[in-house]
Amino acid sequence: MRNSFRLICLIVLAIFIIGCQPRGLKQETSIVPERVQENAEKPNESNLHEPETSIPAASRGQEDIGRNFDGGSPFPRCSGKFIKLSYPPVNLDKITYIIPMGGLAGEHVAPIDHQYYQNFFNKEANIEVYAPADGIVTDIQHMGSFRGDQQREPFDDYRIVIEHTCTISTIFIHIDRLSDRIKAVAPKPGEYTSVNVPVKAGEVIGWFDSNVDFNAVDKEFSIRFINPESYEKDPNRAHIQDPFYYYDEPLKTKLMSKSLRTAKPEGGTIDYDIDGALTGTWFKEGTKGWGGLKQERYWADHLAVVPNNIDPEHFILSIGTFNGIARQFGVKGNAPEPSTVGKETGLVKYELVEYKLYDGSKEFDYRNLAKGLKAKNDDFVQGVALVQLLEDRKLKFEAFPGKTADEVNGFSERAQIYVR
Repeated sequence: MRNSFRLICLIVLAIFIIGCQPRGLKQETSIVPERVQENAEKPNESNLHEPETSIPAASRGQEDIGRNFDGGSPFPRCSGKFIKLSYPPVNLDKITYIIPMGGLAGEHVAPIDHQYYQNFFNKEANIEVYAPADGIVTDIQHMGSFRGDQQREPFDDYRIVIEHTCTISTIFIHIDRLSDRIKAVAPKPGEYTSVNVPVKAGEVIGWFDSNVDFNAVDKEFSIRFINPESYEKDPNRAHIQDPFYYYDEPLKTKLMSKSLRTAKPEGGTIDYDIDGALTGTWFKEGTKGWGGLKQERYWADHLAVVPNNIDPEHFILSIGTFNGIARQFGVKGNAPEPSTVGKETGLVKYELVEYKLYDGSKEFDYRNLAKGLKAKNDDFVQGVALVQLLEDRKLKFEAFPGKTADEVNGFSERAQIYVR
């Protein structure tokens, strides 16, 4: 009975953390890019090791995940702390580019905590996914349909966690096909399970067709969130930094050469909060932070004002509910810059506009790798946002869809308070 209760708790946690995630950009991009040739070498298959037979294991409780296991546990005791990753997460020769962390898209109202490895020219699940270092596959989620603000086709893929040391794990999302050893212990569609599958660095753990998500969780690293307690429903989020940090040369340079971002850190960041300024992520007061009030739209009361993940000179205002759905906008004039907006600034009026990335004078079409991309705002105003910092960590906010600056004079009774 106790094990069943713990399993139910784990499943609920998993749903909160990842079950509401969209299918990255895979469902949002219909463009088919051309393959980009690069000097990145495919890992030498002669160095790949076949680990021991997969060992299914009983489900762990929420409190056990990522911890040092005692002798009474069916899991081996983890070892070590900091390591370097020795293999790329995927076959770099078969992808077009890497979208860095920190992006904003649809229901991802707060900066995205993983990278996207993509090639939308590819239609078969034949791009290899590698174990980036020795470790243990500890968790597998067989993902299914996602109900968000936009209608999406059903999907059938996997999220897996590899524990490399007592403090460092890597996470893959949207692996289309698992290796036989891992598939043998994978759960049914819509289910989540804890397992114990040893893997070696460079071992092929699965394949994907056009997009896979990747990040690294390091319990000894902490993001400078102003209020870490707001992220209790996603405890990993506070411990995620640029995955490129965990690679040495020459592999680090090969990874950076695939990234659409040229600013440092090239792999992206979600570390944007500035105490006493507008920049960063906010939550509507009384909505329990990251987890929100309703599981099915946990992002509804999120708000973020952060730099563009590819062109950090451009900033984005991301709103959890704008005309009933999550939306992202540039700001006409790209000013005032949010890091300069404090409580002494008073009321700020932003006109909301669409934005696009440009490769020189040409709109970026996601067909090829490009460097030095710049974001440009459209002229047509989609609405207005009023913001005012009442205190260092308290923000008054209201959006006015379909209005222009001349049509909005001040807050109405519908204005909301946001906190960190």
